[in-house]
Amino acid sequence: MVQEKIGFRIKELRNNLGLSQEELADMAGLDRTYITSVENGHRNITIGTLEKIIIQLGVTFNEFFNF
Repeated sequence: MVQEKIGFRIKELRNNLGLSQEELADMAGLDRTYITSVENGHRNITIGTLEKIIIQLGVTFNEFFNF
């Protein structure tokens, strides 16, 4: 499922940076519980919100989707 793959990729990149869910959420202006539900594949994420997260993870859309 796409939601699960995107969630896994966010978690993978976040962990590579040594960030907690709370830290990433704060940086992206989101709630920690939102990050949790996205990473677990339980929430549909909009392109705009995904862009906020990707920017904070320091990767491009190409790099993000290269999984």
